[in-house]
Amino acid sequence: MKYYYFLCTLLLFCMSSTSCTVLQWRKSDQDIQQKFKEVNIESEISYFKVDSLDLNIRIQEIQSEGNNVNLVFIHGAPSSISTWEGYLMDSTLVATTNMYAIDRPGYGYSNFGAAMTSIDAQAQLMNAIINDKKLENVIAIGSSYGGPIAARVGFLNANVKAVVMISPAIDPNNEKDFWASRLTQWKVTRWLVPTAYRVAGDEKSVHAKELALMEEDWQHLTVPVLHIHGDIDTIVPYENINYSKEKFQHIEVISISEKGHEIPYKNTELVIPHLIELINQIKEGN
Repeated sequence: MKYYYFLCTLLLFCMSSTSCTVLQWRKSDQDIQQKFKEVNIESEISYFKVDSLDLNIRIQEIQSEGNNVNLVFIHGAPSSISTWEGYLMDSTLVATTNMYAIDRPGYGYSNFGAAMTSIDAQAQLMNAIINDKKLENVIAIGSSYGGPIAARVGFLNANVKAVVMISPAIDPNNEKDFWASRLTQWKVTRWLVPTAYRVAGDEKSVHAKELALMEEDWQHLTVPVLHIHGDIDTIVPYENINYSKEKFQHIEVISISEKGHEIPYKNTELVIPHLIELINQIKEGN
């Protein structure tokens, strides 16, 4: 009977757990390239190697000659670069920017299954990629768990000119507890949980602590920060907007009525106009 209980619990877990729950897919390089080829968008996939950490970080790049604004996309948990297909295929963004979507450590094809639970360490990786590619005029964009990573990258790198956080889990005192995520931490049930969810559970287990480590640094982030959040988000509480208002100097909050946690991937039309506005501001300032 306990065996069947665990199976039923696992099914519920896979349907409604942690954050970015719908975004579990893990597409191969070939599948991604084929999809972009079908819409006549030139895409390149590369791997950023960190020998000291035995890491290979997958990056999808969309570049157009003459563009000097660079968008760096950082997904939530569990998820992958496929989260950002709607942005990487948007005709306006393709025409006016260069775009880089990154599989975070443990997801997609970036050492799949091996969690890196430090937010700062992940941000340092993103920072290293920006520096390695010599990117200027960067807009760091993060969804859910990726939101605070994007903000941290903005703190670390002077070439980041704006930060966009979509439904970010940023407030260490407002972390929603999902009982199902505990299955990822118990030895008896951990093996039953899909790999990406185990990584998400490992991140979740220390997320509040990780956020608390850097909250005093947010006051020193001087670039514009845009926080977009749905007012019926059941995964990352809407009240996170209050934390952003308190902690960031140049904060703008966009509240989306009657939308939940799906905004980054289901409602790109609500996000892209704000990105275009930031892109134009950066170009006008150059």
